[in-house]
Order: sequence, then C-alpha cells, then structure tokens
Amino acid sequence: MEIIVNGEARTVADETSTLLDVLRGECGITSVKDGCSPQGQCGCCTVLVDGQARVSCVTPVRRVSGRAITTVEGLDHRTRTAWGEAFTSTGGSQCGFCTPGIVCRFESLRAKGGQHDDRSTAEDALLAHLCRCTGWQPIVDAWVAFPAAPSVSVTDAAIRRAEIEGGAAQGVGSNVALGEGGFADDTAPADALVAVPHPNLAGEWIVAASRTDAVRAAGKVQGRRTTATFRPPIDLPVGDWDITLQTSWVEPGYLETDASWCAPGGPPASALANGGAFGGKANTEVVAAARRLADEHDRPVRVLYAREDVVRLGAKRPPLAAGLRLDGTGVIRVARTAGIVDAIVRVLPEVTVEEVDIPGPATDGVVRGAGWLEASVLAAAIRGEVGWIDSPGGGSATAAIADDGSVEVRVRAGAVADEVEATVLRSYCTGAAHMGLGLVRSEHLAVDPDDGSIHDLTIRSFGILRAVDTPTIDVTLESSDGEPVNASDAVMAAVAAAAWLHAALPSSWPTQTT
Repeated sequence: MEIIVNGEARTVADETSTLLDVLRGECGITSVKDGCSPQGQCGCCTVLVDGQARVSCVTPVRRVSGRAITTVEGLDHRTRTAWGEAFTSTGGSQCGFCTPGIVCRFESLRAKGGQHDDRSTAEDALLAHLCRCTGWQPIVDAWVAFPAAPSVSVTDAAIRRAEIEGGAAQGVGSNVALGEGGFADDTAPADALVAVPHPNLAGEWIVAASRTDAVRAAGKVQGRRTTATFRPPIDLPVGDWDITLQTSWVEPGYLETDASWCAPGGPPASALANGGAFGGKANTEVVAAARRLADEHDRPVRVLYAREDVVRLGAKRPPLAAGLRLDGTGVIRVARTAGIVDAIVRVLPEVTVEEVDIPGPATDGVVRGAGWLEASVLAAAIRGEVGWIDSPGGGSATAAIADDGSVEVRVRAGAVADEVEATVLRSYCTGAAHMGLGLVRSEHLAVDPDDGSIHDLTIRSFGILRAVDTPTIDVTLESSDGEPVNASDAVMAAVAAAAWLHAALPSSWPTQTT
C-alpha cells in the first residue's frame, strides 16, 4: 500500500504496522516520538492526517492508505521556523520530546480557527498530551506568542543553565522543540536489531529485526489503569505526634522511555540523551544491555523499554511515613533505599529514621528530591510557614498559594547572565512547581501491598496534573552575583510545602482524587 508522507509517496511494506512504526521504522522520521505506544495517551506521536491531528501509535497504517501525512518536517519552512522560535522564546521546550506532537496539535487547532489570545483553547487541546518538564504554562505561552515570537539566539549561559537545572547536557535551541534533540533511539543506525525485555526472564531480552517484530515476539500486552485503590504502603510510627504524613508510590513520569543502542566494540548511547529524567534513568539497565547484545550479535542493537516496562522496572521515589513533634524530634519510616537516611537527616537532624522493607518496585535515592524534599516539607510544617528552602544543588526558593489558587514562587539561583538564560530558568522552575503541586495533590501509583505488583501501567494513571488543572505559576528570580546553581529542585520542595500547608496538612498524599 501507499501513503503520502510530507508530500512524498511512500510504499509501506508491513500493512499490519501502526502509523508510528512506519514513520519511524520505514520512513526514518524521528521527530515523531514514542512515549507510550500503543496507549495513545502521551501525544508525542501526534501527526497531521489530511490536516487533522491524530495519535499515530494507535492508528493502523492501513487506515491512512493514500492519505496525506504531515509531520513537523512537512510544515512549510516559515511556519516550522515560527513554531521553533515561539517555543524557544517562551521556554516551552526543555527536553523537546513532547513538543513536535504538540506543534502538530497546535497546527490542527489553527486550521480550525483557534485564536492565539485564547489560552483556554490551547489548554483544552493539550488534554491529548503530556509534558513532564515545563509545567504547561510556557507551552501555552508559545501558542499565544505564535507567529510573532522574536528570533532567539541561544547563549552559552542558557545552555549551561539547562544542564545545571536538568542534571544532564541539554540543547535549548529551536531545533530541540522541533524534535531534533538527539534522543538515544533517534540516533541508532537504520539496520540495527531491536531488543525488548523478555516477558518472563528478568535481565533477558527478545531480539528481532525491528521493533514491531520484537514486540510481537515478546507477546507485549498493553498496560491498563486499575480501579483498585490501596492505602499508603508504610504504617505510621506509633507515638503522640503533632504532625503526621504518609506518602504513596509515585512514578517519575519522564516521557522518553529508557533506550540505548550500541555498535559492536563501541560505546553505548546515553539513556539521558537530552534530559536528566529527574533521576529516573540513573541506573537503567538498557545501556549495559546494548553494549552486551551488540557484541553477542555482532550487529548494532537498539535496546528499548515500552511504557509498561518503565513503570514496572524503573526506580521510584521511596514512600515514607512520618510522625513528628513541633520540637523537630520524631520518627520517619521509609522504604529501604541507598542514601535515603542521610538525605532526610540533613534536613531533620533530630529525627530517627527507620528503613523498612516493603513489597513494590525498586526505589532510588537519586530520584528528584527523594527524602530531602519530604523532610523539607515536614520542616516547613513544623515552623508553620514555607520559608526559604535550600536544595542540595545550592539554590533556594520560597512559595505561596494565593487566594485564587495561583502559585507565587521566588527563586535564588545565583547569577543569571541574560534574558535567554532567565527564560530557561523560569521554564525549569515552572515545571518544578507543577511537580511539587502534583506530588502533594494528585500523583499516585497503585501498587499491590501483598505482592508489590503495579496495577497502574498507563500514562494517565499517574495523576500528573493536566494543563487545564494547573493554576497560574508566577516565578520571580532574585538577582545574585554568585555562581549559577540548581534552584528548580528547591522550587519543587517549596511549592510542595506551600500546597500541603494550604490544604491544612492532611495526613497523607495525594490530598485530592483525580
């Protein structure tokens, strides 16, 4: 069969494939990203079919026979350039994994007559998407800015700031917003074999000629969202406490699923490509597996997680249960995790920390804010105000929830050299504020308390706040002459503290249902 991709007729070899697999695998178009395939819930693979936005991972290619498929590469040069400048000028792109699909969605919205001064229209359109980095507001700003956004020259200070805040080398130019961030699976050779986790043997892999073949051979079953609810996994310590808190399992929710590739005898591609994944990929197995499998097969090999693999195998922030007195003493019980005790007592030196073993997924102390964030929020509860919260990265932040629900954030992040760097920093801080709100209010992962199995395996089951649910976030940068330091982590903690105080300190997170 034949489809028309960006104006060019393309013959499709496998009519049983999805449009996503054809675009990436047969056409080599890597701006179309795979964040959840085939759940159809993250929007990263959105393209235009006869001008209308469609999620390609759940679209059988046979349904678009003879129809016009447009990716961001197929937009006319002026339009494509204008979108890149809009996202760059507003900080609407960080890692850049979600933005090509959002650009296609916005193009469809424009074709339907969407007005660029109408933020609510853009927020509604984003219901089909997930962005984990920006907190949505800079993306909506990009919709408003198009097509009159100024051209932005990326500075060294902006690039440095992105690395400081994101925890990994990261590009920030308009090419990133248009899908050219250089993610691990985008840079693999076209003839590479593909490996996916074996469904029954931990640490083993199914290797095939293509992703489609590998997934079929593995018998992959699409994950589901459960209707079951489970109480927080750790019981409160026994005692007479002034403040108590139980947290639940939370999924980091990074969008680029774990991926790497390697040629025989060569270095494997970093799983962190163009973003730090909030610590979630720090110890991923895909990098070592790519190295080993390339040598075994004497061929380049791509190693890929599906979204369900990320949820089952990826590290989570450790749940905890705390009982504290107003003098700062008390007991915090936390899932056994390397480094977690030190992270907590650095903030609350008078507490006793008890590590406990509980059924569930692996935890990791390098997940963003693990331990010290919860301790900082508890410390704010003890003093009855957020105050200034310092992060291990050196930055500081404070936050407040206004009467109308908007979030006001003040940030001390060292010297900010220019407005481009300031835009990058505000974007990271807005995204961190969004995470802090979600951590307290809505994020939750259903994990069976008996066997530790995860029941929530879809993007939309994580409880991440949508654009329509996210209040206005105002970030004020306080100038300083010091060296640039990470401040967005402090913002996440400060906003979490403000949200918990604003809710009158309910004893468990999340505080709201979704």
